[in-house]
Amino acid sequence: VQVPGTDGQFLATRKFYSPNDGKEASIVVVTPRGRDNWEVRTLCDLPFVHRFDILQAGGKNYLIACALKSGHEYKDDWRFAGKVFAAELPVDLSGFDDGHQLQLTVIKEGLLKNHGYYRHVDSSGAMSSIVSTDNGVFRFYPPTEEGGAWCVDELTTDAASDGLLIDLDCDGVEELCTIAPFHGDTINIYRKIDGRYTLVYTYPEKLEFLHAIFGGMICGKPTWILGHRKGDRLLLAFTYENGKGYVAQELDHGCGAANVLHYVYSGKDILIAANREIDEIASYELTED
Repeated sequence: VQVPGTDGQFLATRKFYSPNDGKEASIVVVTPRGRDNWEVRTLCDLPFVHRFDILQAGGKNYLIACALKSGHEYKDDWRFAGKVFAAELPVDLSGFDDGHQLQLTVIKEGLLKNHGYYRHVDSSGAMSSIVSTDNGVFRFYPPTEEGGAWCVDELTTDAASDGLLIDLDCDGVEELCTIAPFHGDTINIYRKIDGRYTLVYTYPEKLEFLHAIFGGMICGKPTWILGHRKGDRLLLAFTYENGKGYVAQELDHGCGAANVLHYVYSGKDILIAANREIDEIASYELTED
């Protein structure tokens, strides 16, 4: 994640290799010092840190970091719950290194399989974080004033591997869209009814090892992109169609996307997929047709 206001300085995870090999993980500050010259310093040691982000609120930058779990004694040991950490991020990060680390505060704990993270930006530009766990899906808001506390909302208690908020049906209220459970095979969509997110749709097919997820405007239409890494390894686009409801369109198959990102270039909607299972980075140009 690029540090806001800098010319190429960014934060990155280091030594998180898998859920079973992340005990020595940390977040590092990477600063360009010249052509092919990058300075790498430790910001903070954080075992099993899996996702992190920099959110902006009230003129400040805030680090939010999610640890998948807090320890293990053997392979695939999930008894030790993960946590969500946070800290105000100073403008100048030059003083941090192995011996001088950023101090983090736990803002949520007891989260089993704390896997999913998605940055949400509302219509006013306010940022929040959608965090998906076996305990449910939570939304984290950074402080809006000096010394303020983080706000945490529970969106659902249903287990989820990843999730995001997007107004697919264009009714003015965002749906909660999730894949479940951890690295799971089920696609769910929730609508907010009487102030609570209620399950209204489950995709009829099971898709093994769902992982890639993106939500946003594609070709002028709210779209949810998903990819799964086993079986047919489909890449799907979900939209809402009047008279039909939620509709899935197959964009590709046999690819096994681990992650997807979308951007617009020269008026064209481009999707980039890390097709991990076939060792491929793919670019898709999407059109309304």
